[in-house]
Amino acid sequence: MDEFHFDEIVKVFDIDQEVVYDKVSRIKAKSEDLVFELELDVNSELYPMLTGEKYRMLISNTLNMDASAVTEYFPEGKQKSLADKFEYVMHGLLYKMAEDKGTSGKVVVYISFGGLQLMLKGDPLKMYKFKVDQKLFLLVRKI
Repeated sequence: MDEFHFDEIVKVFDIDQEVVYDKVSRIKAKSEDLVFELELDVNSELYPMLTGEKYRMLISNTLNMDASAVTEYFPEGKQKSLADKFEYVMHGLLYKMAEDKGTSGKVVVYISFGGLQLMLKGDPLKMYKFKVDQKLFLLVRKI
């Protein structure tokens, strides 16, 4: 599906378990091709992620298989969705984009998932689909 904002295999290289909230870990990861780096707060009780493991991570503006916008809530199991193919799913809002002054002009996006945060840093040519105030889904599964 061409509408994905981010679809990469990432490898966790560090986990900070001393985050402000109980049962939350902040993982640090890089894409396999080293184009992207990220920090993600994860509910470690629901979805423990481990250092050295690889995960497929997807950011999309929809969960619908036909790429149509999500317009209503569908009860679990009633309709096929992207979420069926992943183990951990969050819905959030992109609230900030900036240029990373320290790494040759990479773009940094910040997405809030109800208090859990994602910081994704990458090449501007690969980050063009991201826009401030977008509602996005983050989907993760272990490889």
